Amino acid sequence: MTDKGHAVDTRSMPAGFSWPDGRRIAVVFNVALEMWSDGATSGVGPMGNVLVDGVFDPNADSYGRYNAACGARRLLGILERRGIAGSVLTSGKVAEQQPQMVRAIAEAGHDVVAHAYAQDLLGPTLTVEQDAESINRSTTLIEAATGKRPEGWVSPRVTSSIDNQRRLVRAGYRWHGDALDRDLPYIQVFAEGEILAIPMSVEFNDLPHAMRFGRTPGQFVNLFTEALDGIKSQPAETIILDVFAHGHCYGRPAAAWAIDEIAAICAADAALWPTTRANIADHCLTQMTSQPDAEYSMCT
Repeated sequence: MTDKGHAVDTRSMPAGFSWPDGRRIAVVFNVALEMWSDGATSGVGPMGNVLVDGVFDPNADSYGRYNAACGARRLLGILERRGIAGSVLTSGKVAEQQPQMVRAIAEAGHDVVAHAYAQDLLGPTLTVEQDAESINRSTTLIEAATGKRPEGWVSPRVTSSIDNQRRLVRAGYRWHGDALDRDLPYIQVFAEGEILAIPMSVEFNDLPHAMRFGRTPGQFVNLFTEALDGIKSQPAETIILDVFAHGHCYGRPAAAWAIDEIAAICAADAALWPTTRANIADHCLTQMTSQPDAEYSMCT
């Protein structure tokens, strides 16, 4: 009943939908807390030419290890000092190897989001059995670390197929972030049940900003502030702005300050709703439950 691009049915947010207190702009700080499978490495490295033909690249391996060792901790410390909870996209392997760290993240009030067992496990490249194992193993390990079963999932590379998403429904997930096709969350309806898709905005992501385009941390801050000013100059829309920071990229001292600058802006602006994907899910599902017969809108 599905094809490669669609669920059986979808339901969008009610027309006139807004965030709590009538706010229109939600800002989510997504901190990528990632590890790779044994023998796999980050797909990017500081040298810009990761070794090919299956040759293990110690440079890229060491670069990626910085994430859980140092970088993610620095980014979360920044958010905590600014009074902002983040959505922490957490590899199951991190929960396996550093359960105390993952528990502390949850206890600090952050949203621990399942992010596959390892960063190199991309759903569409896996067999049915491999994907199910990644989902189930990640879920079990995060629950063991935090004492709470994760309810949200964002895939590595924000990349999952409809079949991957159906397996998330079967595993009991309430929401996922593997969508780029709308401004606002929407319900996907499958034969197995329903799941809320919370779209990810793509403009403020440290990895492509720094590694692909070679831009500076200062330009990252300017990109955000210019966009925010521009959005506010337009007719009001209800939207989500995602700030994406990887522990091995902008978790380093020379760049983390840019995340702090943006966090400070968001914490000081009463028009914004700095929040988590879990809070967005709760708000959207409550609104849809309270207005089941409302007129629905695809975007705003």
